[in-house]
Amino acid sequence: MELSTKQITLFIGVLLTGLSAGLFYAWAVSVIPGTRRITDLAYLETMQSINKAIINPAFMIIFFGSVVLLGISTAQHYQSGIIFWVLLAATVTYLIGTIGVTGMGNVPLNDALEALKLDKFSLKELAIIRREYETPWNRLHMIRTVFSVLSFALALVAVFMNSKSNFNQ
Repeated sequence: MELSTKQITLFIGVLLTGLSAGLFYAWAVSVIPGTRRITDLAYLETMQSINKAIINPAFMIIFFGSVVLLGISTAQHYQSGIIFWVLLAATVTYLIGTIGVTGMGNVPLNDALEALKLDKFSLKELAIIRREYETPWNRLHMIRTVFSVLSFALALVAVFMNSKSNFNQ
């Protein structure tokens, strides 16, 4: 069986989208519950550290590569009927619900947290800062998690539809 560029692009796009959805889902079910158990200062310091560490090539390839390859795959499937529309939905869902929510919601919160010198605040102030950061950040994280999983599911549907149409040829 020989794979075409179109098939390889779709496969890698789905793989990256699955990795992104998996990262966000794993964070939601493990890191968020774990950080609820630590002190305000520990939480805020941890989030400052994670927000710096996450900006790395491996994460960026998965996070942005998903939408790039889904977009290319969508273009490659133009005039392929329903597969095109499913891939377009996967791409737009990821672009708006994952990248858009992250860029317009989580990142500004992260930047505001990064600007704080935590050792300058009282315990009461740290509790307020945490609440003002953690509550909206977690809500936005759940939104991007749902959208990334939905995008992955749509991309998987496209793969199954594509393999069925290739099988019937």
